[in-house]
Amino acid sequence: MLPYVIATLGSAGANCKASTCNNSTKDYCYSARIRSTVLQGLPFGGVPTVLALDFMCFLALLFVFSILRKVAWDYGRLALVTDADRRRRWQTEREEREYVASALHSDNHDRYERLTSVSSSVDFDQRDNGFCSWLTAIFRIKDDEIRDKCGGDAVHYLSFQRHIIGLLVAVGVLSVGIVLPVNFSGDLLENNAYSFGRTTIANLNSGNNLLWLHTSFAFLYLLLTVYSMRRHTSKMRYKEDDLVKRTLFINGISKYAEPEKIKKHFEEAYANCTVLEARPCYDVARLMFLDAERKKAERGRIYFTNLQSKENTPSMINPKPCGHLCCCVIRGCEEVEAIEYYTKLEEKLKDDYKREKEKVNEKPLGMAFVTFHNETITAIILKDFNACKCQGCACHGEPRASSCSESLHVSNWTVSYAPDPQNIYWEHLSIRGFIWWIRCLVINVVLFILLFFLTTPAIIITTMDKFNVTKPVEYLNNPIITQFFPTLLLWCFSALLPTIVYYSAFFEAHWTRSGENRTTMHKCYTFLIFMVLLLPSLGLS
Repeated sequence: MLPYVIATLGSAGANCKASTCNNSTKDYCYSARIRSTVLQGLPFGGVPTVLALDFMCFLALLFVFSILRKVAWDYGRLALVTDADRRRRWQTEREEREYVASALHSDNHDRYERLTSVSSSVDFDQRDNGFCSWLTAIFRIKDDEIRDKCGGDAVHYLSFQRHIIGLLVAVGVLSVGIVLPVNFSGDLLENNAYSFGRTTIANLNSGNNLLWLHTSFAFLYLLLTVYSMRRHTSKMRYKEDDLVKRTLFINGISKYAEPEKIKKHFEEAYANCTVLEARPCYDVARLMFLDAERKKAERGRIYFTNLQSKENTPSMINPKPCGHLCCCVIRGCEEVEAIEYYTKLEEKLKDDYKREKEKVNEKPLGMAFVTFHNETITAIILKDFNACKCQGCACHGEPRASSCSESLHVSNWTVSYAPDPQNIYWEHLSIRGFIWWIRCLVINVVLFILLFFLTTPAIIITTMDKFNVTKPVEYLNNPIITQFFPTLLLWCFSALLPTIVYYSAFFEAHWTRSGENRTTMHKCYTFLIFMVLLLPSLGLS
């Protein structure tokens, strides 16, 4: 809403000249305005209409969200609590964690466990029972509470949103309260309530001193933006990724290297070095997939068991894809008893999980986590493997050798501090090398093409008109359809941008969550700059 008002108030070329904007002509302000964001044919260029529409949409979304939150509050919370409790029990069982680096220890586990601890720490006695009582909680909750439950990233994000909202409110109030009346005070254009030009700078005479007001306010908006963002960033403190200083992550090891050989190499090559444990990595993608599916089946069985105990009636389901949408029973899509189906499915997945678990040791990845007795020796080893650098490009010199160096392919090793175990996507470690780069390239090319067209609806509309797919815009004399709807679509796609970018980063299969989040941040920033600066400067949005 506010960006629309700000953009339209200072647009000199958006108005129709008095000689051409004639109600009696056939193309009254429609013939050459295919890509205009101005609501022609409405009082004051449609600015009040846009404000009213945006405000009504805001109230409607607020009402819908309040209903959904009230209805689904208990279901979502209880599901998260149950899943979090099961996950913690699963993590404490050693046989369930044989494929992860159990030697890794860190004091920073809570950073990646907060998402589950939030739901389990909910106070059931302090639920908001009102319809919109959550609105008051927005102003009552403190940053320390958010940090304890959701982590520092949530505090930074909410701080950014608060500063952006404050900035837009200030800019909107100044634009509507000062700049708009100044534009109306001019007399260069005709006194026509339907002329959008009266709301723009074009209504002021070239010799009018009030023109300097627009320059001053543009500079003021820049200063407000810089001050707002500077105030936001001043509260942020840079923090390194959680690293396990006594454990090194080694990539490029011979796939069938034995842990004892890895220990022997370090103890021979480095004096006073004691290796506590060397843990090779294996391809556990399918193992984790089967375990996740088993948990889903278990939750389904528990849900329908509880439902049957309440209603004393067995539940029937259609297990086929989208089976809950089928209203007719056809051959091959018959309904089955829910508890029996999920029980059999759970047993089948358990058997598959056990068989896959037995085969995990046959799928080494050529990676290992090696834990040493202190942080000093890990720093020495890391420095040894990264001693030679040429302008930032790693060209390692020969590290210290041992009797096992040749069989372990030590010269091909890439050594770094091990990330926190909770920070690692274990199922993604098997995706690497050329396959990972091709996957990343394809995903980002598709993402660029998708977002380029989603953020430029004018290109789609113009192209369709060239091939006569739709009627020419002059026959659609409803300004809400022809001009407000594309703007609404652009706003919707802008809101969807972070979600689309997040899933693109997820499908890239990054090895760590911190790396995935960093990539998402860079992509969102790049595409927002592309949408806000580059495309408008080319006249494509």
